[in-house]
Amino acid sequence: MSDDNQIYIPPSFFAVYSDARQRLREPIDVVRARYEICEDLAGHLVGHAQIQHHTEVPVEGEILRRIHAGLATPESGVSRAEAGWIVQRLAELLGWEAPEIAEPAGD
Repeated sequence: MSDDNQIYIPPSFFAVYSDARQRLREPIDVVRARYEICEDLAGHLVGHAQIQHHTEVPVEGEILRRIHAGLATPESGVSRAEAGWIVQRLAELLGWEAPEIAEPAGD
């Protein structure tokens, strides 16, 4: 079986879709498609986060926590695990320290 796709998926994203034995829980095509969506979303959020930082919320970690809260809702179209990955990636893109994000009870 040949995989001719040239998209590099980082190990951190594979972890979102891997079980305890590091096997994918979804087909690679699904993981690849979800990665592209999440990477694009992180890139699009860069400008939003920068505007927030310069106009409303000067604390980087608070901006990232607020973005995570929005992404962690069912309406966002991403899973809670993907939301965490997006915020981590957004922090990388901005050169900010990623905040600790507490998981709600019951998750």
